[in-house]
Amino acid sequence: MESALEWHSALALLDWQVDLGADEAIGDTPVDRFAVAKEAAEKAQARKAQAQGQAEDHVVRRKEVDAVEVAREAAGTAKSLDELQAAIADFDHCALKRGARSLVFADGHASARVLILGEAPGRDEDREGRPFVGRAGQLLDRMLAAIDLDRSADTPEKAVYITNVLPWRPPQNRDPEPEEIAMMLPFVQKHIELVAPDFIVLMGNIACRAALGKQGILRLRGTWAQAFGKPALPMTHPAYLLRQPHAKRDAWADLLSLRARLNG
Repeated sequence: MESALEWHSALALLDWQVDLGADEAIGDTPVDRFAVAKEAAEKAQARKAQAQGQAEDHVVRRKEVDAVEVAREAAGTAKSLDELQAAIADFDHCALKRGARSLVFADGHASARVLILGEAPGRDEDREGRPFVGRAGQLLDRMLAAIDLDRSADTPEKAVYITNVLPWRPPQNRDPEPEEIAMMLPFVQKHIELVAPDFIVLMGNIACRAALGKQGILRLRGTWAQAFGKPALPMTHPAYLLRQPHAKRDAWADLLSLRARLNG
């Protein structure tokens, strides 16, 4: 009798489970679904970590490049101005090169006593491949002529040699970044070493920052300093004089100071 009751109870329980939707027997023992989910997640994480490790093994990591050191080595191999220009043309670590039309190297007589160091090419310079050829360059030529200097002169006594801190035009004529100045500075140093001028004119803030490590051209102008082992005279950039004509009086005083040095 007791067996019959157990059988009927079991059947009633089974009917109740069927009514709940349990219409298929999966296993004989209960399953902890939380433990199963946890184990599956751990296995998935392990597979992901393994795949990541294998991918990293096949990645060729890009070697960090010290652009300043590369520039220093390239400049050091140049034994002439032509070789220096070629070394700059082959230098691929300055992003300005990719956006510029021309490499603006220099202009004037390579044996000139005066070297003018400008900032960077503008639109006209980028188009022609020569420094100081726009409106500021035309003003510079008139300023030099006033003290009997000429970039096209054939004799070192009357000639000037002109170059820039940067050989490529920055976008929208923006100021050069400190990193750009730093990586091009070894080429500037070599350039001055090869030309070996008696005097350097630092035209504008960027030239002063590169040569003297200082800014504030209105404070620095007119006071002789030492740059690259040479006497150097900071002057306001001709582009500034075009915007501020009243500053031409100070520029004339600086030109007379340069002329006095040349006269000895």
